[in-house]
Amino acid sequence: MEFRSKIDRTFIIMMSVAIVIIALATLWPVAYELFYTNSPEYLAIWIMIALFLVCTVFLLWVSLDIHYIIFDDYLYVKGGPFRSKIKYKDMTRVNKSSNILVGYRILSSKDALEIYYKHSLMGSIIISPDNQEQFLELLLQKAPHIAQVRL
Repeated sequence: MEFRSKIDRTFIIMMSVAIVIIALATLWPVAYELFYTNSPEYLAIWIMIALFLVCTVFLLWVSLDIHYIIFDDYLYVKGGPFRSKIKYKDMTRVNKSSNILVGYRILSSKDALEIYYKHSLMGSIIISPDNQEQFLELLLQKAPHIAQVRL
């Protein structure tokens, strides 16, 4: 079963601010070069425009292409180019989490779940499936040994 990530208003605001910052960092030098210099460097202008496009597309890809797929043996978490395969036997607990700024996270909402598992670099992963109740129900069917579920 596949779940998409929940997208909330705060996430949209944060993405908009990030894109504005990228635009200021890359397109402001373009405007300066075009309008305030006598002989603009067109190669530099094209490089900065390309940098803006690459950064913006990558940010949108990582943020909007988030999927959580429940397979028979593992949970597959995909966010842009980042992927994780978490075996159910390695999971230890699931908690509700609002701390979305710290740790390994592939999410787009403050309404999140933190899955603790063995063999993790950060100790856990924070995700935000769009239908948390159904997601948890399926997850607990696949990993009934998860005893500590605090929501």
